[in-house]
Amino acid sequence: MKTITIITLQNIRNYGSALQALATQKIFEQLGLQVDFINYLRENACSNKNKIKTWCQGMPLLKKLFYSCALYPSFLLMDKKFNRFLQDHLHVQKQTYSTEEDFKKFPITSDIYCTGSDQTWNSGWNGGVLPSLFLSFVPDNIPKIAYSASFGKSKLDEWEKEETKKLLQRYQAISVRESSGVDIINNLGISGAVHVLDPTLQLNKDFWKQYAGKRNIRVPYLLIYQLNTNSQFDKYAKEMAKRKGLKLVRFCTRIDQCIKCGKSLIIPEVLDFVSLIYHADLVITDSFHATAFSINVNTPFISIYPDSFGGRLESILKLTKLENRHLKSYTDFSYVTTSKMDFTYANEVLEKEREKGYKFLKQALKIKL
Repeated sequence: MKTITIITLQNIRNYGSALQALATQKIFEQLGLQVDFINYLRENACSNKNKIKTWCQGMPLLKKLFYSCALYPSFLLMDKKFNRFLQDHLHVQKQTYSTEEDFKKFPITSDIYCTGSDQTWNSGWNGGVLPSLFLSFVPDNIPKIAYSASFGKSKLDEWEKEETKKLLQRYQAISVRESSGVDIINNLGISGAVHVLDPTLQLNKDFWKQYAGKRNIRVPYLLIYQLNTNSQFDKYAKEMAKRKGLKLVRFCTRIDQCIKCGKSLIIPEVLDFVSLIYHADLVITDSFHATAFSINVNTPFISIYPDSFGGRLESILKLTKLENRHLKSYTDFSYVTTSKMDFTYANEVLEKEREKGYKFLKQALKIKL
């Protein structure tokens, strides 16, 4: 059996990132490979002290004190939940790697190496172009592919273009999560990049059903999964739940969010993200992955674009012709009387895109140097 080693961002405390890693592992296992993940921890990025410092930057003193007190236990609880998920569901190597110096000692033992998925090539988040996330430590004679990788933006800055091009030229096959990623690579003079689905969408409803489990909330409910602070969002969700006669349930990623409207589920287990969306009667969210999972498992939803980084939401709604689920006004309650959503076209187009994704992977994994 061939082996593949993946570098991605599974250690980030983000439900979408964790589930992308699980999906990526399952996809490669379906294709007959033995999979493991590099235990990559970006230097200083994952310490709770640094996360709190970044979060509270620019806040007045009293507000900073309040959030520090709320965030620290939140991060500790999140560490516990996410570490349990990684241990139980992902094949992650024990040795950790953080710096470029660490990767000079990385043992090359697999047949193939892979970057992705997730925003592995986002130079803004990474504080620059990080060669290790482009598999710079893997020798030229070992096959390297990128699967559903992302730059996290629509174009590169001038300062990063030359180095990025040099690193990308070492890959034998590249697929990216956004069509803008294909444009970026083409503009660097590199051809052949393929646009594929996010790995969580590459696997269908039948796959995710096994992780949904039984419905734990017995009454019909409206699920809020909210990443960005927005008082209008909260008021709208509360009124929508009232008008539709649904229990309001809030998926809280921080302890301080429990003061907002709705029954608070404080930092649920990673797989509860799947279960709560799967069994919901309606989801209201500003998250790409909550929107994507809702579409994938055919749960009715309303998508609210955040002030920034709304491009991915717009893209998936356009692909599935569900643009009418984008809430444009907080006075629009037409969804109260809207009949049951029709996911027929969305299911058909996703199935076609899955075929495209598997075609890319099957061709990429046959590479012989």
